[in-house]
Amino acid sequence: MASQSRNNKILLDLVQQPGNNQCADCAAPEPDWASYTLGVFVCLNCSGMHRNLSTVSKVKSIRLDYWEDSLVQFMQERGNSVAKAFFEKCLPAFYYRPQEHDCIVLKEQWIRAKYERREFTGENNEFLQTYNFDLFESTLWKKGRDNKQFLKRIFVLSQKDFTLRYFTKEDSKVAKAVISMKDLNAHFQPQKIGHPHGLQISYLEDERTRNLFVYHENGQVIVSFFTAIRATRLAYLLKKHPTLQHSDLIPQITTHCLKEGYMEKTGPTQREPFKKRWFTLCSVNRKLLYCKSPLDAMDLGAVFIGSQDHGYSVSESSGRCMRSGRWHCGITMETPSRQFVFMCEQEQERREWMEAFRKVISQPMTPEDYANEATLRRGK
Repeated sequence: MASQSRNNKILLDLVQQPGNNQCADCAAPEPDWASYTLGVFVCLNCSGMHRNLSTVSKVKSIRLDYWEDSLVQFMQERGNSVAKAFFEKCLPAFYYRPQEHDCIVLKEQWIRAKYERREFTGENNEFLQTYNFDLFESTLWKKGRDNKQFLKRIFVLSQKDFTLRYFTKEDSKVAKAVISMKDLNAHFQPQKIGHPHGLQISYLEDERTRNLFVYHENGQVIVSFFTAIRATRLAYLLKKHPTLQHSDLIPQITTHCLKEGYMEKTGPTQREPFKKRWFTLCSVNRKLLYCKSPLDAMDLGAVFIGSQDHGYSVSESSGRCMRSGRWHCGITMETPSRQFVFMCEQEQERREWMEAFRKVISQPMTPEDYANEATLRRGK
């Protein structure tokens, strides 16, 4: 006869063990749920996605639900580490493993790929081979450069010449754009794009950042396209840096921005009126980009943020003493070439921007950072 209090205590002890003390799917701490058919401990959010896999996974709360002795024994025999060794046995280096705060489509497709399609167990290599084909094609909806309308476009990734091309029609012979993998980045932006499967692709075009905003109604299609981008990017980086290990290159494949949002900005003399701009800070290339609005195709400019040792610093400033607009939570950034002044609407936003700027400034510069700094200075 199962004792609920005893079995719940066993489960609570199990979930404290290394491997089990983080969600098996997104690494969130202190998971409170478990799949008793897969033998993994998961967080509340991921447990909801497991419910959508009713033929594969069935979940219970480890605190509130009744657990039979046989199910508790199964959890003791399995656990997250054992399940990971089986379900992620052949996980490729380029595949993105979602984290706690990643968007739903990334986590949902990760869970489906692992447990429903079993892409990484080694039983069927068809999925993994697809990502490494010389050509990977996907039809997506892309936002127009100068309007808000999304139109169907054909995207083709090539591992032969490490490019991404897109075509306006299926029978088009000439690509609308040919994008090098050198500076390409892709990350999901569902809130910004206004679609749960929204993906932003950014790259350099004539030393300015060009943004493409795409989506597909099918979550598997858009995540597969994102994964194929990562596979192509890793192949490019391995060719460019043959002596580096996968572990050194994986953080460079695709990156998240460190901070995004509106601030007001003035000109170089600080006598110009403040204008509201959308800013994006990336810690990898140390650039603060600004546009008129979040979905602009091109940036208006960029500020390179070096290290403290090279004359870069950031501090709070009082906006009420300046020719500021409606916002008065000021930030002053000192660089070797000029002083920048930004205004935030709320104090909380200023604190978040200050923290993000200081994180970048505290990082030592790499040889590539020096090259990026010189390029931006030449462009001014």
